[in-house]
Amino acid sequence: MTDPARHPLDELLAIMARLRDRDGGCPWDAQQNFASIAPYTIEEAYEVADAIDRQDWTDLQDELGDLLLQVVFHAQMAKEAGLFDFADVAQGIGDKMRRRHPHVFADVRYADAAAQKQAWEDIKRVERDAKGHVPDHSALAGVSTGLPEWKRALKLQQRAAVTGFDWTDPQPVLAKLAEELDEVRAEFADGVDAARLEDEIGDMLFVLVNLTRHAGVDFSQSLRHANRKFERRFRAMENLAADDGKPFAAHTLAEQEALWQRVKALERKP
Repeated sequence: MTDPARHPLDELLAIMARLRDRDGGCPWDAQQNFASIAPYTIEEAYEVADAIDRQDWTDLQDELGDLLLQVVFHAQMAKEAGLFDFADVAQGIGDKMRRRHPHVFADVRYADAAAQKQAWEDIKRVERDAKGHVPDHSALAGVSTGLPEWKRALKLQQRAAVTGFDWTDPQPVLAKLAEELDEVRAEFADGVDAARLEDEIGDMLFVLVNLTRHAGVDFSQSLRHANRKFERRFRAMENLAADDGKPFAAHTLAEQEALWQRVKALERKP
C-alpha cells in the first residue's frame, strides 16, 4: 500500500525493493540481472524520445516514469550486490555536474562555447585517468562501444572534427556519399561477397551519418520520421486495396506501386 507520508521517490524505491524480494515479491523481477534489464533501459530511452518527437507531454510524463524505473531497478540490483545504491547514483551525478561546470559552480570563465567544450573534454579525460584507466590521449578516447552504432559514428566524427579533421560544408560529404554508393554498386556487379558488401555498406552508412551532422539533422529523429511516413503510407495502401475489394497482398508488385503513388498523390492534395 502506498504511504502518503513518504516522498514519491522513496515510495518508488520501496516498491522496487518489494518487487525484488525473493520471498513474496514478483518472480519475474526477482530473477532479472543487469544484462537482462539493459535492453529494456535502452527501449525506454527511445520511447522518451518518441514522446518528445510527438509532443505528447502526457505520454512523456509516463515514459519518463518508465525510464526512471529502469534506473531504480539497476540501483536496487547493485544495492543487493553490495556495489552502490540509488543515493550513490544521485550523489555521483550531482558531483559530476558540479565538477564539469566550473563556470557555473566555481570561479572559472571561458572565452567562448568552443573553449567550454574543450574544457569539458579535458575534464572527462582527467576523470577517466583518475579511474585507473590506461591513459589514452587520443581525441577519440572515451567514446563508448556500448552506444548504438549510428550514435558512436556521430561521436567519433564530432571528436575528429575538434582536431580539424572534417569537411568544411555538406558538398564534399555528398560527393563522398556518391563515391561510396558507386562502390556498393560495384560490389553487386562483381558478384555478392558478403564480407566486402558489409564493409562497403558500412562505409556508406558512416558517411550518411556525417551528412546528417553537416546538415544539422538528427540521424535518429530523421529515421523515426521516415519510419512513420512509411507506416502511414503503407497502411493507407492497405485501406485503398480493401476499398477496391482485394487484399493488398493479392496485388501484383506493379499494382502495389500504383497504390503507393495514389497515396503520395493524396498526401500532396491541400
